[in-house]
Amino acid sequence: MAITVNLCYTGRNGNARKFAEEMTAGGTVAAIRAEAGNLRYEYYQSLDDPETVLLVDSWENQEAIDVHHASPMMATIAALREKYDLHMTVERYTDAETPETENRFIRK
Repeated sequence: MAITVNLCYTGRNGNARKFAEEMTAGGTVAAIRAEAGNLRYEYYQSLDDPETVLLVDSWENQEAIDVHHASPMMATIAALREKYDLHMTVERYTDAETPETENRFIRK
């Protein structure tokens, strides 16, 4: 069962965006995307709050997340969060079938 984690990084003076940019430029994002079990790792800038960046992070299962969390990459991520003085909120979701009653609202 796939698991998606939405992490909102919030900082000051554009630090959340700088964090995401450094994660990308430094190769950490590419390394995470190459990890076994990673399905998605994408940053989005909030239109409502320019000091918040959303990370959508999806994995095949909890085991893949556990391996990722045990990797040396987590030290890099933690150091960058500290460098940019970011605060986080986290939401976790698992895949579910879309009810037939909702399909009429989805334009494909």
